[in-house]
Amino acid sequence: MAPTKNVRTISQEAFDELVKENIDDLGMDPAEALEDAIQTLSLQGVDLSGIVKCVPGEGGIKDHPAMQCLDKLKQLNADSKDQFGGQDLVQITALLNDLSELCISNKEDSGNAAIVAKNGGIELVCLICSKIPTKSRQCLVSCFKAMASLLTDVQSTESFRASGGPKIVVGILSDGIRDLDILKSGFTVVAAAASGNEVVKQSLMDLRVDELILQVLSGQTQGSIQSLYDAIRVLLTSDDNRVVASEVYGYARRFAKIGIAKALVESLHGGISSPSLVSASIALKAVAVNDEICKSIADAGGIDVLLKCVDDSGEQRNKTVARTCCSLLSKLAGSDSNKSAIVEKGGMDKLIKLSARFSDDPSVLQEVMAIISVLCLRSPDNATRAVEAGAGDLAIQAMQKFPAAQPMQRSSCLMIRNLVVRNPENRMLLLNNGIDKFIRKAKENHESCKDAATDALRDLGLDNYNS
Repeated sequence: MAPTKNVRTISQEAFDELVKENIDDLGMDPAEALEDAIQTLSLQGVDLSGIVKCVPGEGGIKDHPAMQCLDKLKQLNADSKDQFGGQDLVQITALLNDLSELCISNKEDSGNAAIVAKNGGIELVCLICSKIPTKSRQCLVSCFKAMASLLTDVQSTESFRASGGPKIVVGILSDGIRDLDILKSGFTVVAAAASGNEVVKQSLMDLRVDELILQVLSGQTQGSIQSLYDAIRVLLTSDDNRVVASEVYGYARRFAKIGIAKALVESLHGGISSPSLVSASIALKAVAVNDEICKSIADAGGIDVLLKCVDDSGEQRNKTVARTCCSLLSKLAGSDSNKSAIVEKGGMDKLIKLSARFSDDPSVLQEVMAIISVLCLRSPDNATRAVEAGAGDLAIQAMQKFPAAQPMQRSSCLMIRNLVVRNPENRMLLLNNGIDKFIRKAKENHESCKDAATDALRDLGLDNYNS
């Protein structure tokens, strides 16, 4: 693991003392003294997250609502033995609800959450969680919600790991495998804790969280568990910049090997009416990391269900589903056998039909052209089918209509290249319709399009492709 960048910090006491010095020694009024301390420390690169920024003696840290809540929890924990019971559980549930509300309401700037975390809140909530009886489900749910609200950065997730958080959460989830509220709140913690932290991901995988996920997906739990799909996505995303080589590729292979890919395909069968369709599709895309897994997803019926969802998303004008399903199909089409299956099942025509239904939405058109580009890669037959279905007309109309849509313009250039690179007969067809002027315009207007546009012009057979 790469070394963590050093960040300058300051204690609450030192901050308060600096404000006090501004008042006593420099004669500043309290508001000016506070503002000067904040500006001075910020310019020095000091991290002020977790600091209560107020004038000492005027609503200080002891009077801060989040700290008052934390102090009450500390007292209840100190008064208890190995396990909470009776009235304590009622009070703890209420306090945990208050704490999560205070932290969630201020999560955008990590204000209250950072203050609580800096003052031992994560360690305390983990300890409290370990002392709540399994049957006290309402209190456990409240504890999970409070825990998730505190996990906002690497420092907080490291505190969670050091406090035994992964083992505590996985243990409670295993015991509450059929309780929907426990699962929802618990997997929210898993997703929050694993975000940006490779070591937490490893800890959770060592605890066989993948087997737990499969058990939930394959079980009889009723209701959609959005956080479960979020947890899969996060566990399989390389997002820790401290790490030189992430293990997430291996985790994805483990997920597929034990049957999670197949279980996620089953989750898609609810169709466009299912509230979990988009999340399950994103999670499945994270699992589909190699040719073997992509083929297994197709064998499990993944292409059939996705093509149906593409049709349904067009009919119901659901652009989120349309984009997500096209994106997943693009990933699956990385396998040559899947390319053939998608085209043989009428996929090319379905995609062109979808583009017609969303002709006013460049974000959907971008995804449509991206998958057509993948389908045509190293496949002249598919390129012929694409042009026959109307892919060339799609490119011309979209590029003309949305000149400022940079990602779509780039996708169009990439698609055009794959339509013509092995199909000389397609070149004249597109050139006769003036495609080159739109490609040159994209190259001129968008830096990110330059390489793709140059390649497209070259493979169209134009001599001045680099000008």
